[in-house]
Amino acid sequence: MTDTLPPCPECSSSYVYQVDALLNCPECGHEWVPDNLADTASDVRDSVGNVLADGDTVTVIKDLKVKGSSLVVKVGTKVRGIRLVDGDHDIDCKIPGMGQMSLKSQFVKKVSG
Repeated sequence: MTDTLPPCPECSSSYVYQVDALLNCPECGHEWVPDNLADTASDVRDSVGNVLADGDTVTVIKDLKVKGSSLVVKVGTKVRGIRLVDGDHDIDCKIPGMGQMSLKSQFVKKVSG
């Protein structure tokens, strides 16, 4: 298992282990984010881990109340042609019957095909 993890950049120990997104060295106590995870951190992923891209089609996985109104985006609503943006709500889209809206990627699932 340790042959796939890089050695510690501080003390060059080979006894590195991973906890969540961080690599840890038990000998010197150094913690760091591996380079390959730092590169993929900017990817926007849906609720099951699929990478999203501009123009994808997604479905809503739970009922979402629209802030400031009595509208609800129902589970299973299909949203076509999403656009990825920076911020907390990382998807801009047009929801049928409701208009322009921003969604969080954790509440959608990519539609395959």
